[in-house]
Amino acid sequence: MKRILVIEDNPDLAYGLRNNLEIEGYDVEVAKDGVKGLARVRAVFPDLVVLDLMLPGMDGFRVLKTLREEGLGMPVLILTARGEEADKVRGLRLGADDYVTKPFGVLELLARVEALFRRVAAPRRNGGPPPSAVEKFGDIEVLAPSRTVLRRGAPVALTPKEYDLLVALMRRDGACVTRHELLTEVWGYSAEVMSRTVDTHVAELRRKLEGDPANPKHILTVRKTGYRLER
Repeated sequence: MKRILVIEDNPDLAYGLRNNLEIEGYDVEVAKDGVKGLARVRAVFPDLVVLDLMLPGMDGFRVLKTLREEGLGMPVLILTARGEEADKVRGLRLGADDYVTKPFGVLELLARVEALFRRVAAPRRNGGPPPSAVEKFGDIEVLAPSRTVLRRGAPVALTPKEYDLLVALMRRDGACVTRHELLTEVWGYSAEVMSRTVDTHVAELRRKLEGDPANPKHILTVRKTGYRLER
């Protein structure tokens, strides 16, 4: 049974989330603030975290940043009343895998949760064979067994989603990958409202891997279509 930790301080919303997730067959635990939520993640290692951003004690951004810095790679779904794009982008950059903006429909939330679990269970189901043990382009090395990326021999800290996106691009061996294909393969679903998610993650990959992110040599844009990786 998949274990989900909901970190949410609104008791009515937390109850509703727990009830609906348990009906779907998940084992659900609720933490009422950021400090307790972080402690529970460390203690029980849930399969997925549903994380509110506006939390007492420690806000969701700090919780998420700490989790990723400690190497905890379980999927994180941000649940927030904040509708500003900057907040969503910040959450994605800190390592969130998806977000839902309040108010939201229960069916939408459940679909996002199911998609995240599908992605974790079968990250290589699309796009051909997985990369070989060591892949190289430019001064970048990708070590598939350990999911490690090196730039000029030094480790690069990629979020789990950034790594999966990089692998999806490498797998095409120079061919173009559409945003729709990347959403389906890396995120496990396709939603027009999430199209900027791909662009945001590509921008982060360029910032971390390209010598000049504004004029990339390897992670290239295919106008009005998607992206491709030039070795």
